[in-house]
Amino acid sequence: MGGHPAVLPRPGAGGGVTQTLAGDVSRMEALARAHGLDFYPVEFELAPANFMLEISVYGLPVRMPHWSFGVRYIHQLIRKFMGHSKIFEVMFPGNPAHAFLVESNSPAANTLVIAHVLGHADFAKNNQCFARFHEMTGGNIVEHAAAHAHRIEAMVQDVGIARVEAVLDAALALEPNIDTERELYRRRYARSASETQAGTAQDRFQERYRELPGARSPSPPDPERKRMPLPPHPEQDLLWFIAHYGEEMEDWERDVFLAVREESFYFFPVFACQIMNEGWASYWHARLLREAAFVPHEQYLSAVKLHSDVVSAYASDEQTALTINPYHLGFQMWEHIIEREGIARARDILRDEDDFGFVRNYLDRELAEELGLLVYEARQDGEIKVLSRDINAVREAILAPKFNYGSPRIAVSELAADGSLTLVHDHQADGRGLDSARADKVLEYIHRVWRRPVYLHTVDDYGRALALSAKH
Repeated sequence: MGGHPAVLPRPGAGGGVTQTLAGDVSRMEALARAHGLDFYPVEFELAPANFMLEISVYGLPVRMPHWSFGVRYIHQLIRKFMGHSKIFEVMFPGNPAHAFLVESNSPAANTLVIAHVLGHADFAKNNQCFARFHEMTGGNIVEHAAAHAHRIEAMVQDVGIARVEAVLDAALALEPNIDTERELYRRRYARSASETQAGTAQDRFQERYRELPGARSPSPPDPERKRMPLPPHPEQDLLWFIAHYGEEMEDWERDVFLAVREESFYFFPVFACQIMNEGWASYWHARLLREAAFVPHEQYLSAVKLHSDVVSAYASDEQTALTINPYHLGFQMWEHIIEREGIARARDILRDEDDFGFVRNYLDRELAEELGLLVYEARQDGEIKVLSRDINAVREAILAPKFNYGSPRIAVSELAADGSLTLVHDHQADGRGLDSARADKVLEYIHRVWRRPVYLHTVDDYGRALALSAKH
């Protein structure tokens, strides 16, 4: 990951940093708290632009190495040079939270970024989705991810880069295939019906009956007749199932899968609440800027211009947009809610919702029409056809990419006696088939670590049944 960011200590902690920036952090925090924002401590750090680009690509300051991150890096670099992407900050929720600021930011940019980060920090502490997942993963994911990276580097030294990379190929290909309704730390399935019942609270009368003189002990159940299917129901957490039931996997391979799974759990609320979270942070950076008397006038005007760019519906050189800017939509929705229902109601919504509830319950027809939202179809000849302006259709079109962590809904349906693994794609819930070439590649990755036949049942683009497999 090259380079080490310069740490900006908490105000008053001393160190070789600009007192102006440290002072701005302290004053903005005081202003935010005066407006009711409630957040864990935020550790701000300054980092060079190339390091910030790496953070945005890897998702964390230090993370396990893999070639796929290099591909993303090149893509992000191209977008940057084309003017389609500019990074001012990257913030990682936790206790404490970590925020990285580009060291070349202007004073105006840093003023806005500090306020924006504090909005994120307030959201992360008070939203139930964030709270649930951070309770499971711990409040120090930056340190945990660095520990994962160090362990994987040690594995590379022990078994070689080729073997480690092959396992990472499979684990990262399945990164979004977790069950977010279950806990991070789970027990393995019971092997038999009797094991399922063992340890449950026994009826008090039955306990007394067993203690009577001459009472006969029940015959032990036949383990073959009582053996339960595995999994007992479709299992959506592919990373968990493979790590726990891959009989031929080595321990270090399981560790890789579970490390990727833990990081995926950490990132889920960021994904699930992106519109809400970016909108809330944008609302508060705008509001705090308006009331930050300590910000010089020229700096304030520059920060307002930057705010307009951040929450714009489309790029400055375009007159329309065919994708949703989460900053724009979220900002407009929070302003709409607060104007109509007040900040107390907004905080209730922040606490209880994720993007699904937020968009379905609070994006109303009036605001959708004001923002010009519609459902469209892009044809192969480049023509854009408007399909619908119905509010329910608009809501579902916005949310469609967020279903199931943005990945196809695939579950383990059977672990056979010969060790073969059968996966099933819930194409009806997804509303589409799979790209067979990409699915074949992922099956190949899984087969390398599973080391037994792997089957996948899905449909093609025309809805016809499709059976894929990896056996050799």
